[in-house]
Amino acid sequence: MKHLSLTLLASVAALTASVAQAAPSTYSIDPTHTYVTFEAKHFGTSTNRGRFDKKSGTVTLDVAAKTGKVDVTLETGSINTGYAAFESHLKSKDFFNSEAFPTATFVGDKFTFDGDKVTAVAGTLTLLGKSQPVELKANSFGCYQNPMLKREVCGGDFETTIVRSAFGMNYGLPFIPDSVKLVIQIEAVKQ
Repeated sequence: MKHLSLTLLASVAALTASVAQAAPSTYSIDPTHTYVTFEAKHFGTSTNRGRFDKKSGTVTLDVAAKTGKVDVTLETGSINTGYAAFESHLKSKDFFNSEAFPTATFVGDKFTFDGDKVTAVAGTLTLLGKSQPVELKANSFGCYQNPMLKREVCGGDFETTIVRSAFGMNYGLPFIPDSVKLVIQIEAVKQ
């Protein structure tokens, strides 16, 4: 019985030490599996869609501690709608003003978990030089061992709706609606 108690005590001590040593993991965003798209109504009728082709960033995740941080940068001049004239207008001062504000950033440091799954990330979106709080809701989230990279990859599908006038993007109001839905599909590779 004494031997069993010592073995159990040693096992608990080893488990506690391993949990205490667990550290956050850092992941780099995989631009080939990460898409940031927007959806906005056009005069209340059809939905205009587009995406940002150039993005970069990192994610730090500590599932055991239920904490994390995400830092993503989008190049606003990389907007792609499939129509050059529309893209030029979106890059102009009327919308993204890409010449004066070549990037938009999201920094999130408030992670919500359900078990080991991220369900939301709250943080700050900076666009056109103005920062506003934003919460990204996760529609899905998971991690897997990538057989080609031989590393862990985590990712999911997130979305939020922003009010563009809060960032000073007022063109076309009230005829072009103020609400813009952001849909983010992200995968990041453990470093």
